[in-house]
This record gives sequence, structure tokens and C-alpha cells, in this order.
Amino acid sequence: MTEEIIIAGFGGQGVLSMGKILAYSGVMQDKEVSWMPSYGPEMRGGTANVSVIISDERISSPIINQFDTAIILNQQSLDKFEHTVKPGGLLIYDPNGIIHEPTRKDINIYKIAATAKAQEMGISKVFNMVVLGGFLKLKPIVAPEFIHKGLEKSLPERHHALIPQNEEAIEIGKGIIEPVYTL
Repeated sequence: MTEEIIIAGFGGQGVLSMGKILAYSGVMQDKEVSWMPSYGPEMRGGTANVSVIISDERISSPIINQFDTAIILNQQSLDKFEHTVKPGGLLIYDPNGIIHEPTRKDINIYKIAATAKAQEMGISKVFNMVVLGGFLKLKPIVAPEFIHKGLEKSLPERHHALIPQNEEAIEIGKGIIEPVYTL
């Protein structure tokens, strides 16, 4: 099993954190992992993306141009990465701020209203964990106990009290992801 993922959005949406939690969770589950972030010079509001590879086998290169899954959190990223999903692959997007929805008919497309759900919960900081939950429902590449360990490893100790909220957000995400187009 090898899963090549791109997560893309604006800085401040937790794109890099989501990738890091996935990567740490994979490491905790004894998988081979690559985590390669990319972001503009702006801290918040600029574009950010991270490619994550989780595999049972040795990873030959962290640089990839085609992905099994794209998790897209803004229009710029959809425009840039929709065409990079391998035929038969998966594209997940949050419809908030998306003007032109994905159009491909050779991939599986799902939407998750994570922004709206996180606002409804009153905790906008868990937005990325809602999205992660939706992804893990469709592709459970790491087990929940390893996600917990990944959260412990990637969150600073002063934020460990927030781990239960993050785990709740992951479970909520599993329940609200919706198919748009499936093969």
C-alpha cells in the first residue's frame, strides 16, 4: 500500500499541520513516510501545500507530480492541483470559497463542509481535523489509535488538552463527507 497525497489551501488553515499529523501517525504505525511542505512567504493568507506519502515499502523520492488523493481547501489550490490527481484517484474539497467546482469525470470527488461545521462547533481551529476525518473515512490508511499518537507528537504539549476536541472533529468529519461524483 502506498498513498500519495497533496493537501493544499491558504496558510492558517492547518494544511501543514494536517499533513504532519498524518505523517507522524504513519510513522507511529511503522509505515514509511515522507512529508514535504511548500508555502509562500506569507504566514497566513498565502498559499500552502504539503505532499505526504505513506507506504508499506521504502519511498524512493518525496517529489511527486501525480497524486492518489488531493485535499483542496481553496479555489487557487483546486485550479492548481485538480489535474494532478491520478485517474481513478480521489479529490476532496471544502466548498467554502470554491467558485468553480471540480469538473473531472475520471476521479472520485467528495466535498466536506468543514468550514461551516467548525464554525457551528464554535472551534474554527479544528477545521483541518474535520477534513482529516472525512479523508480517513474514505481511506483509513492509519488507525485511530495512531492518529491519537500523531496528535500527541505534533501538537505542543501545552495544547494536549485540545486532543479530545481534535479527535471529536475527526469523527464529525467522517459523518459529513459527501460524494459529488464517483466512478
